[in-house]
Amino acid sequence: MHKVGDLTGPGLTDRFGIGGTDLGVLTTAPDGRLVAVLGDTFERPGVGGPGWRSPVVLFADPASVRTGLTWTGSTGARDYAEQALPYHHDSIIHGVRVSTVIPTDVITIGGTMYLHVMVCEGIGNVHWTEVHRSTDNGATWTHTGTTWPGDHHGGLFQMLTWAQGADGYVYAFSTGFQRDRGLILQRVPADRITEPEAWQGWGFRDGAWAWGNPPTVALTGAHGELCLRPLPDRWLLSFFDAGNYRIDALELEHPTSNLYEARRTTLLRGTAWDGENHATGHVAQLYGAYLVPGSTPDELHLLVSQWNTERNWPYRVMQFAGSLPR
Repeated sequence: MHKVGDLTGPGLTDRFGIGGTDLGVLTTAPDGRLVAVLGDTFERPGVGGPGWRSPVVLFADPASVRTGLTWTGSTGARDYAEQALPYHHDSIIHGVRVSTVIPTDVITIGGTMYLHVMVCEGIGNVHWTEVHRSTDNGATWTHTGTTWPGDHHGGLFQMLTWAQGADGYVYAFSTGFQRDRGLILQRVPADRITEPEAWQGWGFRDGAWAWGNPPTVALTGAHGELCLRPLPDRWLLSFFDAGNYRIDALELEHPTSNLYEARRTTLLRGTAWDGENHATGHVAQLYGAYLVPGSTPDELHLLVSQWNTERNWPYRVMQFAGSLPR
């Protein structure tokens, strides 16, 4: 893959009050716009300083994908991208300290968008996860009342990705937020996504895999951000492989396919800062791996984050493009 361009930072997102930000999970809104949900966001380039909010929502023109997403607006009454959810950072909520709320994935089902987030005290410490909905194309969000404890399924239901199949189910892979865990798979009827009791695990019991069992780890490893999406002729699961310091993609016939046997492609490779070459897909301190709607095996677009934790810049979202091997 090669870099299409930077999507956030000075000269790109100043009018939204965004200097430093990351993530950028994507869906297509009911009105056709692209909706990107960003993580911890600050007014100045880097991490820290004024204007801390998360999550933040930006809108993009779908016609701009090939040349790099063009932002057309944001949440809030003004251009300034306001925090999409009503809470205060580093505050006490339900008796625990919450430093930030981090988005994991967003999905559009009919005329409603659903956003899954992790309620955290620091990086990797998830108190609980919850789901918010938008019925106005991502302009405003309200809590659905749906929550799961941070230790749900042994802590493997924190970092999540979900996508709807043609069979009426939403399929969800998830892992912990510690970047040292494997993946589990669940499904839920699309019209019951906010009902925890309707979720079914994909698990191995009595010598066979089946729905309705407690979910079994479907792929071991050290995983970070995840993105499951149906393409025209297959499913694609892209993810940050923290254990191998790279971003990989698995091509699946179905989410229940054997992940160990699926064709695996390394899309981007991690490297030291003095070894970067974005033209050849070598990126320092990379993470995130979010597919842009409309991607195909021959024209794959991916949003990738980068954070120099020593110098505190870059801290940004970038767009890369490429194709899967034939």
